[in-house]
Amino acid sequence: MDSFAVVERALRTAAPHALMDVVVKALRERHGALDAELRMADYGMRTLQVVEPVPLSTEPLRIHDSPQGRALRAFEPLVLPDREADTVTIHLPVSVRGDRLGVLSVTFPGDADTRSLLPHLEELCRALGHEITVAERDTDLYLRARRATRLTLAAEMQWQLLPGRSLRRREFSLSAHLEPAYSTTGDNVDWSVSAEHLTIAVANGMGEGVEAALLTNLAVSAMRNARRAGLGLADQAALTDQAVYAQHRGRAHVSTVLLRFELATGEVEVVEAGSPRIWLRREGKVEPLVFDAQLPLGMFEDTHYVTEHFRVRPGDRLLLATDGVHESPSPAGEPFGDQALARALTASRLLPSAQVPRAVFHALTEHRRGRPLEEDALIVCVDWYGPRTPSPGPARGGRPAGG
Repeated sequence: MDSFAVVERALRTAAPHALMDVVVKALRERHGALDAELRMADYGMRTLQVVEPVPLSTEPLRIHDSPQGRALRAFEPLVLPDREADTVTIHLPVSVRGDRLGVLSVTFPGDADTRSLLPHLEELCRALGHEITVAERDTDLYLRARRATRLTLAAEMQWQLLPGRSLRRREFSLSAHLEPAYSTTGDNVDWSVSAEHLTIAVANGMGEGVEAALLTNLAVSAMRNARRAGLGLADQAALTDQAVYAQHRGRAHVSTVLLRFELATGEVEVVEAGSPRIWLRREGKVEPLVFDAQLPLGMFEDTHYVTEHFRVRPGDRLLLATDGVHESPSPAGEPFGDQALARALTASRLLPSAQVPRAVFHALTEHRRGRPLEEDALIVCVDWYGPRTPSPGPARGGRPAGG
C-alpha cells in the first residue's frame, strides 16, 4: 500500500477532533516535516485561525496580508525558504470541491526536496478537506475555529443552512458571501448539482433577527423538499409559496430568485419572485437581466409561478445580489445597483469567482463611505465555462434593462 493510501486510511478512521494529529504524525514520520499547522478561514473571509482546543489562543492572521492568506487567495501552494533558520515552509490551501476551508502550513528542513513533496502534500490537503467536512457533523472543533467572534443566534442558523461558500465543476464555478457575516438574519443561498443541472436559490426573508432566520429556514427547506421530490422550478416556487403562506397567512414573505442551468446546453430557467437581482457580464459589458415581476413567496394563497429562459455562453459571469446590496445607498442617496455595482464587476473581471463576492463587498463599503450595512446583504457569483457541446445561440428570455 502506498504512503498516501496509508495516511488517507488513517484520516478516515481517526476521531473527528484528531485529524491534525494524524496529519502531523504522517508528515513527520514519512516526509521529515518539522512542524505543521492548520488554520481555518473565518466566516467573514478576513482572518485565518489555528485549529486548537481553545479557540483564538494563537493570534489570527489576516488573509489579505499574510503568506497563508496569499496561498488561500491564489488557491495554490506557496513555498517560502528561510535561509537564516535553514527551513522551508509550504502553505497549501485546504478545500473540498472548490470550497476554500483554510490553509495547511508545513515546515521542512532547508534541504527538503519541495518539488517532489508538493504533489503528495496537495493530495493530502484534498483528503483533509473532505475529512474536515465529514467531521463537522460530529465535532465543533473546526466550526469554532471559523469564527473570529461570537455569532448571533440568527447568523448561526443561516450559516448552518448554507451548502458551502464555493463550488467548482468543469462547466462552472460559483461562490457566495454573506454580510454582516456574524449577524446576518434573512438572506441565504442554496444550490445543488446533478448530472444534468445546477440549481441555485437565493432567498431574502422579511423581518429581523431570529424571526427572519426562521422564515428563510422554512423557505429553503421547502425548496429543498420540492427539488428533491423531482419537481420543476415553477413547482418548487409554488410549493414553497404554499408552505410559507400556510405558516404565516400572508403576514410574512420571502423574496426569491430560482435558477436552473442545463449543464449540456447552458439553457437557464428562471423564476424571479421578489427583490434578488441578476447582472450579466458578457464580453466586457455589464447589464442587469430583467424578468417579469412575480409575487414574493408566501404573500397570497396558491400563487401561480412561471419560468422564463435565457442562455449563458462560455466566458459569461453572473452576479446575483439581494436588496441589501443593490438598494444600498451612498451618502448622496444613489443605490449601489444603479452604477457602482457594474463598475465593481468590471474592476473584478480578472479575479476568479471565489474572490468576486468579497471584492464587490469592498466596493460596496467604499460606495457607502465606510458606513456599516443597514441590512443583510448576499452576493453570489457564477462563472460559466461552457458545456461539451457546440456553442449555443443568442440569449433569449431575460432582457437587459432598457432593452
